[in-house]
Amino acid sequence: MESAELLKKYNVAAPRYTSYPTVPYWDVENFTTNGWLANVANTYVSHKDEGISLYIHLPFCENLCTYCGCNTRITKNHSVEVPYILAVLAEWKMYADVLREKPKLKELHLGGGTPTFFSAENLEMLINGILQHATLAPNAELSFEAHPANTTQAHLTSLYQLGFKRLSLGIQDFDPKVQFLINRFQSPAQVADITTAARGIGYTSINFDLIYGLPGQTILGLKHTINDVIAMRPDRIAFYSYAHVPWLKPGQRHYTEKDIPAGDEKFALYQLGRQLLTGAGYEDVGMDHFAMKSDLLFQSMAANQLHRNFMGYTSQHTHLLIGLGVSSISDSWTAFAQNPKTVEAYLEKIAQKLWPVEKGHFLTDEDLDVRKHILNIMCKANTTYKEGIPDEVYGRLLPLLQDKLIWVNEKEIRITAKGKSFLRNICMALDEKLWLKQPKTQLFSSSI
Repeated sequence: MESAELLKKYNVAAPRYTSYPTVPYWDVENFTTNGWLANVANTYVSHKDEGISLYIHLPFCENLCTYCGCNTRITKNHSVEVPYILAVLAEWKMYADVLREKPKLKELHLGGGTPTFFSAENLEMLINGILQHATLAPNAELSFEAHPANTTQAHLTSLYQLGFKRLSLGIQDFDPKVQFLINRFQSPAQVADITTAARGIGYTSINFDLIYGLPGQTILGLKHTINDVIAMRPDRIAFYSYAHVPWLKPGQRHYTEKDIPAGDEKFALYQLGRQLLTGAGYEDVGMDHFAMKSDLLFQSMAANQLHRNFMGYTSQHTHLLIGLGVSSISDSWTAFAQNPKTVEAYLEKIAQKLWPVEKGHFLTDEDLDVRKHILNIMCKANTTYKEGIPDEVYGRLLPLLQDKLIWVNEKEIRITAKGKSFLRNICMALDEKLWLKQPKTQLFSSSI
């Protein structure tokens, strides 16, 4: 077990590294939309055979989950569904015109927000509209996020018939006290019913999202939650650290820091969860993820093919990821672009037939090199520098080496079993942008 001293030493604000450079360090001044589109076209032509990934952000929720750090819009007015879908399809048509042909979709994910806020009929309209300008690759992986309290048989059936085989359910915690504080309610029975129904329809991979460090969370309560989850045998489990960022998400002011497990108490929650999950047959995959050996996520890790992008860990690897909808981020491998963060600004751009791109970054050769090493650490737990580890990087790695979180030689860095809990900290040592310009205010959540 990791010592309390290590916990205190490395529990610092750290990026989650779904990209490099991380968004706060983008060079937005030198970004142009025309340059972005040229990058998209070039990457598509260069990697056409592998297909593309598509992420669609559906921001609406009926209720505010106070722990949530996602870009959301709270409303009970479902008349917002169709206009938003039409805007997303208009944006997709703009990208299709840039690609000049129907691309192969290798990966499609509906995130949010709450995708199941939308009716099954409207989600069907959305996906059919997407497929008018794309074809599904034979091994395409289609997935969607769902709230257990509003996911219906119609949702499951309609999306399955369109090719969706993966489902991710946001659980977080079953403890009634925690659910009250975070304003997120679903019972184990509801989750079990949806899981059983999805498997009966034919879904092959079901993920549960859990969070440790939530307000009011206790060792006993989390143990009950994880035992309930293990009994349902989801194929994957994402076990995230709660990110307390009330300066970014005012909803988190619904409770105070006194309600939130911290330090040794929070790390004890993480250790408990990890022990229970691995003891139940789940394999530790990358950072924050656990999967059964039968699941594609574990198999891709075992085959050294695990990938990580703005959607998180994935078994699919594409050089072009297009993000549609408000706040979505796209990745052409050599450039990033992000859409406006408010629904109104996004819809206005689309109504004016303008590209809804708010900011972005063109990756330099150095960026691409650092990105490669950070991806290797996050996905493969090792990386090799052809010309040897740079002196400045080696110097930043020394404390991690002394604490036995890594093993290094002149060219290679490997993560030890002890270091698995500190992947974000290890990546920080490789993050040139972070060391060149230390932030004046806290930009990221704590690493543990």
